[in-house]
Amino acid sequence: MNIIKKNWLVSSLFVAVLLFVLAGCMAGGSSEETAEKSSEKAKDSGSSAELEDKVVVYSPHGSDILSEFEKQFEAEYDVDMQFLDMGSQEILDRVRSEKNNPQADVWWGAPQVNFDKAKEESLLAKYKPSYADALPDMYHDEDWMWSGTSITPEVILYNTKEISPEEAPKDWDDLLDPKWKDEIIIRYPLASGTMRTIFSSMIYRTYQETQSPEAGYEWLQKLDENTKEYAANPEIMYNQVAKGVGSLSVWNMPDTVMLAKEKGYPFDYVIPESGTPVLTEGIALVKGAPHPKAAKAFYEFVNTKEAAKLLAEKYYRIPTREDIESLPDWITETDIKPMDIDWTLFQEKSQEWMEHWDTKIKNTEKDKSQQ
Repeated sequence: MNIIKKNWLVSSLFVAVLLFVLAGCMAGGSSEETAEKSSEKAKDSGSSAELEDKVVVYSPHGSDILSEFEKQFEAEYDVDMQFLDMGSQEILDRVRSEKNNPQADVWWGAPQVNFDKAKEESLLAKYKPSYADALPDMYHDEDWMWSGTSITPEVILYNTKEISPEEAPKDWDDLLDPKWKDEIIIRYPLASGTMRTIFSSMIYRTYQETQSPEAGYEWLQKLDENTKEYAANPEIMYNQVAKGVGSLSVWNMPDTVMLAKEKGYPFDYVIPESGTPVLTEGIALVKGAPHPKAAKAFYEFVNTKEAAKLLAEKYYRIPTREDIESLPDWITETDIKPMDIDWTLFQEKSQEWMEHWDTKIKNTEKDKSQQ
């Protein structure tokens, strides 16, 4: 009787253990799968407890955007976001100078050519974001050293109080008309990725056929003759055009729309008829970033669907993500003719072209960036 009772207890325990194991597998899968899912959940949650206490961001996006995302990110993650607002070329130069002792975690905002150059110099860290499937191949680096956040068409900006839509230049070559002498205010190109792209594009237009930059250099020489001054930063350029010190500039479309709608600047723009360079603005992690976990959290945070829509509606950024719905009409109804550019060649030659402009073409008396 004792033996039977003992065998019955053993069998019962075996069945109970078996049922418990089966129940666990049905509820949560294998122990390996459960651990993997838990790990993914922890990674996706990006809880403040897992992150460093701060993140340092270099960006040319301006204090309005940076301050807003600073507040939102700090509220969400309880992580101190510190930013440095400067031109995209200045960021590249700074990240390059800090290569052996990185100070920044995230580089948020620059044309793709700047990021490609940084990739060549091993300044960036690989990161494939969670929304990667929503990005077309043309809007991210093939090795995920950077990914696109928005596209930026370049335009001719004009003061609507000084120039009517009918009078405004319709294409790039119209800017060389002598009637615009001393009417053009330009952001100093060497510190600006946007201006480097515009100037290099003017050279590239003929270079792609002749393999010589000379015609492009002549074009920039004529533009220099019509230019009143080279402003040290975008804000000075905006103010000079708004006040009528000069009535024209060349800049990007989103900023021009934003300045008119949000700040009341008397600005409008023309998309050049022959085509315009369309930049992919991006984001990247700095190699050797001192706060890598917080950096990834910030990278993801500023590129959610909600953030992309906010940037489109409030800050006039055209998102690269294809899964953003109900975008403003100025984005969905704008007809943009992109210039066909070999960006690899463009990147190879741009530095040489800009150095030539700076040393051989630019009228130094007009260069306010050095004063």
